[in-house]
Amino acid sequence: MRLRIVTPLSVVVDENAESLRAQDASGSFGIRPGHAPFLTALAVSIVSWKSAGLERFCALRGGVLTVTGGSTVAIASREAVAGDDLATLDAEVLTRFQADTDEERVEHVETMRLQMNAIRQMISGLRRGADTGQFR
Repeated sequence: MRLRIVTPLSVVVDENAESLRAQDASGSFGIRPGHAPFLTALAVSIVSWKSAGLERFCALRGGVLTVTGGSTVAIASREAVAGDDLATLDAEVLTRFQADTDEERVEHVETMRLQMNAIRQMISGLRRGADTGQFR
């Protein structure tokens, strides 16, 4: 069966798979060729599949999995990181998580600066209005 894992920015995996294991709110499940049509929301988890006898992995930040025609599995996720072994995948996911956390901190600081500048401008405008008698 064909496995395709996509994010808004890229196609992370597009290859043949012999079987697949994933996890949704009800627990872990497996998919093999010929599976009935299926749609589910995936939890933040690791999806594993066998391709050419090798097990591969992909860390997902949630997503939606669909099975169509018994031969196509498509996963759409906000973020996905594929790897050949769990140790390497773990290290890469941790690195990305830390980078995301750093970016979020910088964005938060910049947002706070913008808010403070807006407040300063409002206060300055109110003071000017009070000095000229506009707000009596």
